[in-house]
Amino acid sequence: MFSKFLPDEQIDQIFDLKPEKLKEKGIKGIITDLDNTLVAWDVKDATPDVITWFKTMEENDIKVTIISNNNQERVTVFSEPLGTPFVFSARKPLSRAFKTVAKQMDLKKDEILVVGDQVMTDVLGGNMAGFYTVLVVPVVQTDGKITKVNRFMERIILKRIKNKDKRYKEE
Repeated sequence: MFSKFLPDEQIDQIFDLKPEKLKEKGIKGIITDLDNTLVAWDVKDATPDVITWFKTMEENDIKVTIISNNNQERVTVFSEPLGTPFVFSARKPLSRAFKTVAKQMDLKKDEILVVGDQVMTDVLGGNMAGFYTVLVVPVVQTDGKITKVNRFMERIILKRIKNKDKRYKEE
């Protein structure tokens, strides 16, 4: 029952996703969350490290698309300078945005990785859509109001399953 909430992998930061390792797994595309995955939820622009990471992925022919539940202005202001495709108001964990992006990338499900900092939106949505999912430690430990509710629910779910599945490690 809880398996849809479990990521296939956990990493400390987005920069742990290296092109060489991704290619070994057959990954050609990344669907990434924005807030607290790429930058802190209250940071407007990409950091130099994030810009470098996006360029590295592009240089290695790995497609990256940002999908966020945040509003158009927030996601556009962040994504356009990077020249990366994006979806705002994605309504994660519903799988529609994930499936739409996969079609736009023209890749198979097993060639796409979904990465994000929330179990209730990113991991659940990616799993329901049939992708390989990666949970990243949030960039900062603070959240917006709506995300605080998700984090509360996330803690309850993960507490119930942590001893049942070794893919989950407590932070």
